[in-house]
Amino acid sequence: MRRRDFITLLGSGAATWPLAARAQQPALPVVTLINARRADTAAPLAVEFRKGLSQTGFVENRNVIVEYHWLDGHYEAAAVVIDDAVRRKVAVIATPANSPTSLAAKAATTTIPIVFGVGEDPVTLGLVASLAQPGGNATGINFFASEIDAKRLGLVHELLPKARRFAVLVNSSNPVTAAATSNALKQAALGLGIELVFFNAGTPLEIDAAFAAIGGAHADALFIAPEAFFAARGAQFVMLTARDRMPASSFSSEMVAAGLLMSYGTSLADVFRQVGVYVGSILKGAKPGELPVLQSTKFEFTLNLQTARTLGLDVPPNVLARADEVIE
Repeated sequence: MRRRDFITLLGSGAATWPLAARAQQPALPVVTLINARRADTAAPLAVEFRKGLSQTGFVENRNVIVEYHWLDGHYEAAAVVIDDAVRRKVAVIATPANSPTSLAAKAATTTIPIVFGVGEDPVTLGLVASLAQPGGNATGINFFASEIDAKRLGLVHELLPKARRFAVLVNSSNPVTAAATSNALKQAALGLGIELVFFNAGTPLEIDAAFAAIGGAHADALFIAPEAFFAARGAQFVMLTARDRMPASSFSSEMVAAGLLMSYGTSLADVFRQVGVYVGSILKGAKPGELPVLQSTKFEFTLNLQTARTLGLDVPPNVLARADEVIE
């Protein structure tokens, strides 16, 4: 397949503007949005992004064109998309909830504005000089996915006080998040007196294989890394954890609503909406280096009581009382 054909294929089905409209409105600014989810699971997040744009007066296909690229876990494909966006000099590159692509975009251009959403410290990642004054061409939001991994492990340990061996699933295709999660959990596990066993998956088939290996390791519970590809595979995780009667913890409340046991994290809908607000602000003339990096302040503990009952778990009253949302 030719490189140009690959770019077209990657964006097909995700960009929502008609070709005729593009031809008639060549002056409209173009925003390239890249995320690791599948297109069919990303629709609600795209809606939130558009809400953010609308807060600054931008309406898709009316005064801005948005190109959506949902990578379905294929992080390696981001380089092609970014290279094409840089060549065409798009107005903004948006990388909500996507640390690897945020870093790739930053490495590819020092002129095109980048609005990111990352779960790790953007200063440590090298995306910005400081949170208050980012400098350069990038700004966005830090939603602390990796920083709160230890807190989430503590919560699931309180929920499962007899569990001693925890399986941890990471995606080595996203080395930034995989390393951050691994490091945070290893330190936390020492204080909790639990054992961690790490597994890797970067495709649906590898998730299936990982569950087979987790069963062989006799793990008491599963900790799923805060990974966009995993969040898009909610149905697969629900089926496998139900089949294996495996208590599982996720960053995403969506996965708990679908049937996983618990989650602790911030709202990804808020992340996409705020990225949309910053993209709109930049389109109106704001400089990314002067827009402070935002930080999530609200974190929610979601618990699925129906799943707990199915697993035969007695939820400690003090843990139940701390849940922000309980699914009966």
